[in-house]
Amino acid sequence: MAAVPYGGKKKSWCWASYLEQDKAIAAPTKLFKEHQAFPQSKNGFRVGMRLEGVDPEHPSMYCVLTVAEVSGHRIRLHFDKNLDCYDFWVNSNSADIHPVGWCEKTGHKLHPPKGMKDEEFGWSSYIKQSKAQAAPKALFENQNTVRELEAIDKKNPSFICVATVTDMVDSRFLVHFDNWDESYDFWCDATSPYIHPVGWCQDNDRILTTPPGYPSVKDFSWGKYLEETNSSPAPARAFKGKPPHTFLPLMKLETVDKRNPMLVRVATVVDTEDHRIKIHFDGWTDEYDYWVDTDSPDIHPAGWCAKTGHPLQPPIMGSTHSSGQGGCPTPGCKGVGHIKGARYSGHHSAVGCPYSDININKDSVLPDRLSGEMPGSGGLGRPRRAEPNPENHPALVATATDPLLFKIKFIHSRFCMFIFFSFHTVELTLQEALHQSVFMPCTSPSPSSTPFCWDQHSKLLPTVAGITSSKVAVWTVEEVIEFIQGLPGCNEHVHTFRDEQIDGEAFLLLTQVDLVRIMSIKLGPAIKIYNSILMFKTAEESACNEL
Repeated sequence: MAAVPYGGKKKSWCWASYLEQDKAIAAPTKLFKEHQAFPQSKNGFRVGMRLEGVDPEHPSMYCVLTVAEVSGHRIRLHFDKNLDCYDFWVNSNSADIHPVGWCEKTGHKLHPPKGMKDEEFGWSSYIKQSKAQAAPKALFENQNTVRELEAIDKKNPSFICVATVTDMVDSRFLVHFDNWDESYDFWCDATSPYIHPVGWCQDNDRILTTPPGYPSVKDFSWGKYLEETNSSPAPARAFKGKPPHTFLPLMKLETVDKRNPMLVRVATVVDTEDHRIKIHFDGWTDEYDYWVDTDSPDIHPAGWCAKTGHPLQPPIMGSTHSSGQGGCPTPGCKGVGHIKGARYSGHHSAVGCPYSDININKDSVLPDRLSGEMPGSGGLGRPRRAEPNPENHPALVATATDPLLFKIKFIHSRFCMFIFFSFHTVELTLQEALHQSVFMPCTSPSPSSTPFCWDQHSKLLPTVAGITSSKVAVWTVEEVIEFIQGLPGCNEHVHTFRDEQIDGEAFLLLTQVDLVRIMSIKLGPAIKIYNSILMFKTAEESACNEL
């Protein structure tokens, strides 16, 4: 059970002595599912092997993949002809990977490598031209009608939504939220706590979120909807109750570090819910704790790394935690890994560190692999393809007294929100342009429309006009406070910025999560403050484009 830190020298650390020293117990092996426990066979994948698999960011898509790295029972997969910053890790027994030809055999669409058309791609010629090897079928686990259901949005669990089963592989199926972007899809089995039969919300007095754009939200009925969509409900007998887990606080285990997925760390269960456990990495502060599902493929019993030959990161001890190693200033970080993924093996500053204050709450800093769009500034989520209907949740609709009616709808994880502007006296084209100028400033429909759009915003927030982010970056705490005082209705929150010592640089890094959840700023002022930050950044881009 010896552990070798990634990129480090061998250290005499083992589970047995660690548990004895800490007077702790390891989570019993029986608590782990088959795909989490010690594997029954060795990892036979080799670097360069080709296969087919699910894109974790677009779960309905099957792509051409190459094994880029093998570590113990885990493999790093690369999207052919894409940048390696989009590489991702899976266990070698993952149900999301398949042998060459699987999509054709099962009737699934395989997306060819970037730059190739469907008709240009064929596995035989592709493997021959690339002088590669198809992963042998023996390495893969055995893998055997449209149905409606109600499903919880895993990225924002307060929403239970109308959903459809759009794919099935053996006992697993793909859940798609009707009229939503496919990036919210997820795979599960019949025991998942995130799915319920049609009518569950009504029986349990819960709000059911109807599909964005559905015309009669208040009069929604499953009978009518099933008839309109020519679909049937998933039978109630198909849903299986998930037995309660028996993980307990203080149990030890091994867990993939979600912020740096190349690493597996010694961890402790610090809290539990019905179907989730809260993970704490031993030796780290609790700001790095997070919740995982008890059936996550990223948690394993003590000794799993030693059994599979994967490096295990032992707990960080006192002196090691007090100062970063490998040139990184973040305490405890050894400079291994990068916020931009597998493209970089290490980092030397807080900018690239997955654990630094500026990156710790970021879900992604990479543009979407398919669309090329950057995640919205300050943590805004990828928009759904269909505009959501703000009347789905009357409690989340806020009105304003001026001609602008702000309709607020939370539609993404971590309390992120999109702000939709509806004008009573302005044409539809202006609505679209204003929305685009806020959320996609880099992709405005035309350069000429941008100044007009921001002119409209400036009428609402006149103290922001003409100020660029480079000017804001050098503001002192007092200058930030002076600006907040000048925003309508924000004066009462000045003390928060003073208490937290928010200077100009920190101000530009604030996200909606920071403002609403952490700083406890009311929704109305938070909208104005966050829009100001967006306007500063857009003004900077405009100034640069004019040079």
